[in-house]
Amino acid sequence: MKRNLHAGRLLGSGLSLNILSDDELEEIHLGTLEVLAETGVFVEDDRAMECFAEGGANVDKAKRIVKIPPHVVEDAIRSAPAKVILHGREPKHDIVLESTRVHFTNFSEGVMVNDPYTGENRPPLKQDLVNSAKVIDYLEEIDFCEKALGAHDVNQETVALHNAEAYLTNTSKHCAFGPVNGDFLNKIIKMAEAIAGGPEEFRKRRLVSFTTCPVSPLKLISDCCEIIMESAKNNVVCNILSMAMSGGTAPVTLAGTLVNHNAEILAGITLSQLTRKGAPVIYGSSTTAMDLKLAAATVGTPECALISGAVARLARYYALPSYVAGG
Repeated sequence: MKRNLHAGRLLGSGLSLNILSDDELEEIHLGTLEVLAETGVFVEDDRAMECFAEGGANVDKAKRIVKIPPHVVEDAIRSAPAKVILHGREPKHDIVLESTRVHFTNFSEGVMVNDPYTGENRPPLKQDLVNSAKVIDYLEEIDFCEKALGAHDVNQETVALHNAEAYLTNTSKHCAFGPVNGDFLNKIIKMAEAIAGGPEEFRKRRLVSFTTCPVSPLKLISDCCEIIMESAKNNVVCNILSMAMSGGTAPVTLAGTLVNHNAEILAGITLSQLTRKGAPVIYGSSTTAMDLKLAAATVGTPECALISGAVARLARYYALPSYVAGG
């Protein structure tokens, strides 16, 4: 089991970049609670609305707006585990997500491939997924495996299952998948159960996790709700990841973007904990700023670094494992 080095702690070695003070974190938290209670979030899924209503939220079924009282949100934060283990097919690849430990993964959803033999820039095939899984499996610097590509040469109605099969059978590391809907999520779990040696063995070592994204600003669409709820029911890790864009789908200021981002994540975490108290979640972010000239998302920029550092601080504030995308 791998316990990587810490970052952001007051240690005699390493590097710390603490974007927000404790008082600023408190202000963002209080602002987020106000947004969730007074503005609310749009929830597309009927079962999710019922779950929120049963948990104490105020639900407007006609407008599909859910307003979540602060105590419901804070109860959910407290019940979400501070420590998560991502199990690999081989135990040597198990990794511990806790406190300030830092691990690395590849990013996902590449849409084109440069053919290594012809140099052609083309859509990815299922064999490219197999090849990328083997590369990820070999590289010691990558701690777990995300689906780097999506196969274009298979039936697109069942592509999520082809993608999962390509990775689950070609890496011994933990695999994270997304996006899928709840039905495909359960089918992928069945595949992982077969690899683990049956449902009982899978419950001991959950080889897969799932990622889902709210739609900014402040929307939990049906697929997102399904993935959160089905992950919780199966007690598998769900990475709830906002992709807000400052100046586009979120306020242009850093503080405003963080409140918007935080509200989306905490709404998803609340749905998870109302579905199954103690379900493992990850506080995720691919939030960045919009280039106001090109109307495009900016990565590898100072603004992205500031946002990424700030959301990691927010996750620590809530004692939750975090996932932060960068470029």
